[in-house]
Amino acid sequence: MQRDYLCLMDAIFGLAQINAVAAALWKEGKKHPVWAFHAPMGSGKTTFIHALCRVIGVETAVSSPTFAIINDYLSRDAGLIHHMDWYRLKNEEEAIQAGVEDVLNSGETCLVEWPGQAEGLLPDNTLHIRIEILDEQTRRISTFNPRDQAEDAMTAEDDSAHPINLDA
Repeated sequence: MQRDYLCLMDAIFGLAQINAVAAALWKEGKKHPVWAFHAPMGSGKTTFIHALCRVIGVETAVSSPTFAIINDYLSRDAGLIHHMDWYRLKNEEEAIQAGVEDVLNSGETCLVEWPGQAEGLLPDNTLHIRIEILDEQTRRISTFNPRDQAEDAMTAEDDSAHPINLDA
């Protein structure tokens, strides 16, 4: 099976390891300007994005853009970062009216929470990230290619995923 996606990554972590996981994900995924975080409410999307921003040198406060829709931060390693929360958007038309499409096409790093609200606006080279709640203290983060999901569902074991060794 041909995979033209970045690295496929899979990590299980707690809050004590979040910076290491964020650094590993940045190292592997920084070539993708748009990152889409797929996760349920309360799974830690904003917490992970906060850690990621800290790792790449954002020195200002990072907060959820739930009401603003887009927050911008300056990073010493990545330049301008656009942190978007599409939870309140009803559809793609509303996202376009909010200026989301222009930001996505800027070439600058975009970190998107709740991408399903306007998924059709995401570029083909978007890095898709899934965060799962394993228990109250533990999360699993993995990258995936939506084009491969149907194929992966039919495959019993996917040996293209690379676990991250947090002890290295």
